[in-house]
Amino acid sequence: MHILLVEDDHRISSFLIKGLEECRYMVSLCKSAEDVINGNYLDLPLDIIILDVMLPGMDGIQFVQTLRYKDNYTPVLMLSALNTVQDKVASLDYGADDYLTKPFHFDELLSRINALSRRRQTQYHEKVKNPILEFGSLSIDTEQYQVNLQGKQIDLSPKEYKLLIYLVENRNKTVARMQILNAVWGITFDNHTNVVDVYISYLRNKIEIGSQKFIYTVKGVGYMFKYEL
Repeated sequence: MHILLVEDDHRISSFLIKGLEECRYMVSLCKSAEDVINGNYLDLPLDIIILDVMLPGMDGIQFVQTLRYKDNYTPVLMLSALNTVQDKVASLDYGADDYLTKPFHFDELLSRINALSRRRQTQYHEKVKNPILEFGSLSIDTEQYQVNLQGKQIDLSPKEYKLLIYLVENRNKTVARMQILNAVWGITFDNHTNVVDVYISYLRNKIEIGSQKFIYTVKGVGYMFKYEL
């Protein structure tokens, strides 16, 4: 597994590189987002990016936004000394896949890396089996990360796309708001956020036209993706 570490703190980067290489991971280090872009590291077959939030120049959140804008969906694990719910939600909402607060135990970092790796492998195998999912006028190309409605491509943010894929993967099953928060935003506790309902509304406005419905509300529980002829 090839990991790109973007961290400007020499003490932290040295600790992480030593530990990861002892676990037989290949690690590349950049000290800023600009170094990643200018050094063409994004052209490498990366498995995971470990990214510090507080970087000189372009910060971690801006960098992950840039990645997703360029349709680069390499899993990103954010590292930060900021530990408020708002900081975590902001990072995950802008495209990060996981968030780990400093200081952290190295074993927890390894566990997060393994979880992201398993998730990516599962998604890859699903794409190979059936790269294009079709539900009437709605089609999802999981290789190109494109969604089309009535033959026209619709623009989804990274989080909207991730939410849609999660609902589709669990189609015809009710998924609770907490399940969605955990799978899409990486939040494992109820912080009274309405982000799920807000993004469900965004999705409905983009993929549902006229009487055609895909996302159903299960009152008091959550939501269900269902396609009916």
